[in-house]
Parts: sequence; structure tokens; C-alpha cells
Amino acid sequence: MNRQQIIEKLTAAHGKDNSLFDLAIGAASTIKVYPKSIHSAAGAYFFIGKVGHEKYLYMISADKKSGLVDRFEGRAVSNDEGVAIQQCELSHQNAEAIRGLFSFTRPVVVGIHNSFGYGDRLGLANPAHVRAAAESNLKPILAQQSIRELQRTARKPEEVMDAATWAVFQEGYHNGFGSDADHLKTPEDIDLMAKAGFTMFTIDPSAFVINEADTLPMGDLLKKAKQLPWADLKDSFENFMQRYENHPIEVTADFTLRPTREQVLRGLVKYGGVIAHTEKLYTYLKTTYPDHPREVEVSVDETDSVTSPFEHVLVTSELKRLGVTLVSLAPRFVGSFEKGIDFKGDLKVFKEEYVKHLKISEKFGPYKLSVHSGSDKFSVYSAIGSTKDGRVHVKTAGTSYLEALRTIAATNSDLFREIYDFSRSNYETEKKTYHVSAQLQKAPLSSQPSDSELLKLFDQNDARQVLHVCFGKVLTTKDSGGGYLFRERILQCLKENEETHYEFLLNHFRKHLRPFAGL
Repeated sequence: MNRQQIIEKLTAAHGKDNSLFDLAIGAASTIKVYPKSIHSAAGAYFFIGKVGHEKYLYMISADKKSGLVDRFEGRAVSNDEGVAIQQCELSHQNAEAIRGLFSFTRPVVVGIHNSFGYGDRLGLANPAHVRAAAESNLKPILAQQSIRELQRTARKPEEVMDAATWAVFQEGYHNGFGSDADHLKTPEDIDLMAKAGFTMFTIDPSAFVINEADTLPMGDLLKKAKQLPWADLKDSFENFMQRYENHPIEVTADFTLRPTREQVLRGLVKYGGVIAHTEKLYTYLKTTYPDHPREVEVSVDETDSVTSPFEHVLVTSELKRLGVTLVSLAPRFVGSFEKGIDFKGDLKVFKEEYVKHLKISEKFGPYKLSVHSGSDKFSVYSAIGSTKDGRVHVKTAGTSYLEALRTIAATNSDLFREIYDFSRSNYETEKKTYHVSAQLQKAPLSSQPSDSELLKLFDQNDARQVLHVCFGKVLTTKDSGGGYLFRERILQCLKENEETHYEFLLNHFRKHLRPFAGL
């Protein structure tokens, strides 16, 4: 085919579903093309195609003098008609070049729209996330990774951003996506993620939460309250107490808080350091990157002590006084939000408290309530969705990794059994930094289920959590020869079974997203 014939075939295919079609560029060379990836800019056509199981960006440029080809690293592949097609790796340099040409491949500030965070620890799940997002009214946060996850997967922030860019390009998704630099604790964390282009910054001041404030004697509370960093808080203990002690706070006409001196002291001691640290990091972000698009979330969910409605008011009011603007807040809700399984607790109490927090977020914002450890909390989704009100952000990560393992269990049982046994052997160590309750003796041995029964492990809470928390060890452990024990085999299996992987993910996230349809 000549250039015009190739372009006509690409144009005819664009806009259909994303089932691969063959594009012959020579007698012995065929590219399998994703139809929705076909885009044009600056007189050139671009698309993503596969050769074997590997993906490449392809470019057909009419004007060699334009310099467009020079922006991309790759090689020319000429067909029988002499048409030069540039074949480019899905590299960081090429992702940067694509972001420079196509605005929809760059992350945006999502704002207070209802949103959903899709964590992609392997860099291969985002296309399915895009497909799920296209069916939902929740804005997708596609590039999402915490500092802890980056360390445990040995990934760089740029890799996370690039994976999201290639996914929206492959799927032809033009509706905008967010990017969440999750669980930031230091200025260095902010630097790392801002330089990679992230637009949402989740500040995690949980190390400054004083959980024992709930039970300390009044004398100890008073002593600790006066020792808080009042200079950083730009306040004094006396002024603070005058603002809150025995001062009714009308949230709505039928919801008024009347904090006592004890409640004020307990809230102050529990969250005073949180407020000061958050303001420091917020100010650092604002002054160091004044022109950088940004939205800020604060998370205090990974703590033992539940955030009461008054404490929610205290934190947001004080942050607002200090000039901190929030897009979302993740309180420590009542009940148990363990990794990888559904909510444990009294769902009626959760909903009652959630509605109170929702009214506070509307009164003192508006900002979104953020549900962390949001993977697989289907009963919570139903409770939130049934309110048909407010603004919400849900954050998931590990559940996509589990769907990758589900794909492996369905297509390569031997590899899955290896991973499962390895995870069982590392669980007792790896669980220490996660909120889980799985008991190893309750997780079946890999030899117990037949190949056809392996998928049932993903319906068993103990097995799910064993697999969930060991992702870092699985992805980074190396063998005696210096190669990865599992990582490359996992990626290869998922590439070979791409549509199966996508289908598992899509079905799983449909269950996550449907309860929010009425918000």
C-alpha cells in the first residue's frame, strides 16, 4: 500500500471498538493496530500497534522537513511501496513527545467532581481502567502511586505517568484524567512527584496523629496541648480554646456540634501536629512550584483512632485558617477498612457517620470525602451511593494487582502456584505495614485446589490478603543469577493474555463503580 492507502485504511478503522486489526506494511510484515489509538497531528498520523506481544508507537509523517520525526526516538520501517513508517518504543522520551502533541494525554486537575483512583502497580492495567471509566460518571485518576508503592515495586514516578499516557492514547480517551501522588510525607516526596508531572498531591501526616489522645487523662492532655508547635500553627493555645470550647457549630439546620472542653482538647492533641505538618508541606508545594497545576488531598485514614465529626471540623477549619485549600479529605472512618476485602463493621453506623462527614465537607468546603483502602469495599459503595448526595473520591490499588494474578491463575497455573507459595512464605513479614487480618493457616495451600478451582482463591479473604500485601516481594525479588524471580514472567503472561487481563479488570471495576451511578 502507498501512503494514501495506508491513511485511508487507518481513517476507516478509527472510531470503531478497539479490537485489533491487521495493517500489512510489506509482504512479510504486519502490524496489529488498536483502532482507537489512531490520531493525527501536525500533518502526521500516529497509532499504537503490536508486533507479536510487544507494543510500539507508529508514525507516518508527510513532511520530513517538519522536524516532527526528530522528536521521537525510533527507527524507520519502509514498506514495499517505499512509505517510511517510524516505529517507536513506548519510552519516556516518546511519551513526553506525545504529551507535547496531544493535550488529552496529559493529566488534568479534576477538582471536586466525583472521582475514582485506579492504582496500576504493573503498568499494564490502565487500558482496562480507561474502559471502565468510559462507562462511569466518576472522573478517573489513572496515574496513581504512593511513595511506598514506588519503593516496593522499584518503579519511578515517570513510569507511572507514562503508562497512563500510553493507555489513554491506545484507548482514544479524550475526557481527561487525574494523577495522584499518594501518601506524601516530606518535601522530597513532593519534589519527586511534581517533577514527574503529577497534579494531585495527597499529603499524609498520619505520623503526627496522637492516637492516645482519645484516652489520656485531662492533665496529660492539657500538658501536650500547650506543647504543640503554636508558632507553626500561627496561633496560641488560649486563642484556639476560645474559638472552639463550648461554641456551637451549626453544620446544617438539623445538625449542630457542641464541643465540650474535653472534646476540644482531645481533638487538638490528636490532630494539632497533623495541621502544622500539612500546612508546611502545602506551603512548600505552593511556593516551590507556583505555576504547577495542583489539587491537594489530606489523608489521616491510616491511624487507629476514628475521626469524629468535631475533629473533622477542627482539622478543616484550622487548615482553612492557615490558607490550605483541599480538594478532598480522607478521615479515619468507623469500622475496619482492611486491604483487599470488604468493609468490616456496622454498616448502619458507618452510613450515619458518613452522612455527618458529608455535611461537614459541604459546609466547610466544598471538598470530596476520600475513601482510602477503597478496594473491594462493595458494601460501603452501596451505602455511599444510597445517599445520592455529596462528593466522593475512592482510592484503589491492590485490587488491580489481584486481577493480574487472577489472569495468571486462569492462564498459567504453574506460575500462579509459585507466586502464591512465595507470598505465603513472606506473609508474616510483609503484613506488618498493612491493615490486614488474614491468618496463614486459613489460606489454602497451593496444592489443595485443582487448576479449575484456583480462581476460587480470589473469593477467599485470607488468600486475597496474603497475595495483596506481598506484591513488593513478588515484583522485586531476584534469583541467584540476578534476574527477577517473577516480574518478567508476570509481565510476559499478561502481555500474552492481554484481553483476558482487561476483561477481568473491567468486570471487577464495574462492580466498584455501579453503586455510585446515582451520585
